[in-house]
Amino acid sequence: MLKKALIYLFFVILALVLTAGVAAYLIVRLALAPGPDEWPARVQAGPLAFDVGVPTAIRLATSSWFAPWIAGRTLDTGFGPVTFGWDEPSGTLELQCAPCSATVHSLGKAPIRVDRLKATVRRDAGTLGGVLEASAPGAVAAEGSGSVVLHGRWDGRLTQKSLQLDIRADDAPIAHWYAVLAPDLPELKHARIGGTMGLRAQVGLPGGAYSLHPRIEGFTVDGLGTEAIANARTSCGPASRLGSESWLARAVISAEDQRFFNHPGYDLTELAASLEANQKASRTERGGSTITQQLAKILVTGGEQNAERKLRELLYAVEMEQTLGKMRILQLYLDNAPWGARICGAETAARTYFKRPARNLEPVQAVWLASMLTNPALAVRKWQQDGNINVDRATRVAEGVRGISKVQRDALLKSVAAARFPAP
Repeated sequence: MLKKALIYLFFVILALVLTAGVAAYLIVRLALAPGPDEWPARVQAGPLAFDVGVPTAIRLATSSWFAPWIAGRTLDTGFGPVTFGWDEPSGTLELQCAPCSATVHSLGKAPIRVDRLKATVRRDAGTLGGVLEASAPGAVAAEGSGSVVLHGRWDGRLTQKSLQLDIRADDAPIAHWYAVLAPDLPELKHARIGGTMGLRAQVGLPGGAYSLHPRIEGFTVDGLGTEAIANARTSCGPASRLGSESWLARAVISAEDQRFFNHPGYDLTELAASLEANQKASRTERGGSTITQQLAKILVTGGEQNAERKLRELLYAVEMEQTLGKMRILQLYLDNAPWGARICGAETAARTYFKRPARNLEPVQAVWLASMLTNPALAVRKWQQDGNINVDRATRVAEGVRGISKVQRDALLKSVAAARFPAP
C-alpha cells in the first residue's frame, strides 16, 4: 500500500509540475503577446517559440518586480549570449553580451565582433537611458597590456511601434578603438597609431536605419613601411606620368574623390553620405572610400568585403598621406586602377579603349574612362551591348570637373551627351 501511495504521489507532483509549467508558458505567452499595432519579435525558449511585443518585453524587463527574477540568467540572441543583472538601489537593469557581434551592411557580410559589450538600462515611462562599455583584453601596440575599454552613454524613446536610440561614445585613443573592434589585425603589432575618436549615432528600431557621426582628431599612423611604395612600379603596363591638371586626373578626382586635395586620407562627409545611401539599397550603391583608401586596397589589403579589411585600409591610407603626398598617391592610383577585365592603369586603358596615350585623351574620353571606375566590368558590358556607358553618371562626372571655365564645361557636357565610341 505504501509503495502504491508513493507512486501515486509522484504522478500527482509530476502532473502539478507539468501543469504549472504549461500555465507559466501560457501566462508568459499571453502577457508578452504583441498587440495589433505593436512591434513584434520571435523568441525561442528551448523547444518553444512564440511572438512577443518588444515594447511590452522591454517594460517588463526593466520593472522593479520582474527584473530581479531574470538577474543572473542568460538569453541567446542573434548578437550573442546576453546575461542579465539587476542593481536594486538604483533600479538599473544590466546587460552583458560576450562575445557580441553585429553585421553592418555597408561594411560587408562578415560581422563586427566585440569581446564584451556591457550596457545599463533605466526606464522612466517611455524614456530610457544608460551607459555603454565595449572592451577587449590584451595589449595595445606601444602602450603596454591590460584591458581596453571604450565608454559611452545612450538615450532612447520607446513607443508601441519603435525604439529610437541616440548613442554617444566618448573620445578615446584611436588605438583603443582598433583594439576593441579588430584586435587580431596584424598591423596592430607594429603600427603606432595617434589621435582620438568619438562617435555619435542614431539608430531606429525595428527598421535598423542608422546614422554615424564620428569625430576624429590628430589621426596619425607610422610603422607600416608605406614609404617603400613611393618607388613602386605598376604591373599594369607603362606609367601614364599624368599631372593633376590633365583631363583624366581631373575627371578621376571628380568621379572618385572630389575632396581629394583637402582630406587626410579619409573623408568623413562622404562616409556618412555613403552609409545613408546604402541603407536604402539592397547592395552597396555608393562607396565612401577616398582615392588613397582605394590605392591601399589595390596595393596592400585586397578587396575582401569585411570591416577588418576596411580598418586595415584606413591605417595604410593615413600613413600613405604622410609618406607619399597627394601627387604620388594620385599617380600611383592612375597607374594601378582597374578599368575592366585584365585591364588596369590609365595608360593601358587609354590605349585599349581609345587607341591613344592617356595624355592625349580628349576631355570627353577622359570623362568616359573616369565614369567606368565605379564598376568597370559592368561599364564594359553596357558599352558592348548598348554602344554607350552610363550617361547620367558621365554627366555628373563632367559637372564635377574642377579648374575649367563655364564655356569649357558647357562644351564638355554637350560632348558627353552626344558621345559614341566603338565598343571594345
